[in-house]
Amino acid sequence: MFLYTKAFVTFLCYPDAHSAHTVSSKKTKAGVWMRFCELREKEVVNLCNCRRLGCVVDVVLDMCQGCVQAIVVPGPCRICGLFGCDSEYVIPFECIKKVGPDIIIVEICEENFLRRCKER
Repeated sequence: MFLYTKAFVTFLCYPDAHSAHTVSSKKTKAGVWMRFCELREKEVVNLCNCRRLGCVVDVVLDMCQGCVQAIVVPGPCRICGLFGCDSEYVIPFECIKKVGPDIIIVEICEENFLRRCKER
């Protein structure tokens, strides 16, 4: 059973031959592990335009397979940042090119992954 707790999500990345994903964290026989609290501290940078998108605020999990489908980063703020953000980037895990000690490099066309925030 896969337990989801927002503050302490631990997920597993399986490096494969055709993937460019590399994660610098604890390595085990099964793959590479990283806690959500470690992921939240990393800044996301788009490789296409070298623009900083912000830090990870959430992850999208596939509960049936027990894996991460996407990371969520806040979108651009409205009017000088005074009124907060009404959109977010939902970046599929396949678009993550490299996860380093303090940065996550993604390759996306920002307009295609920008979504309106859901009401909570």
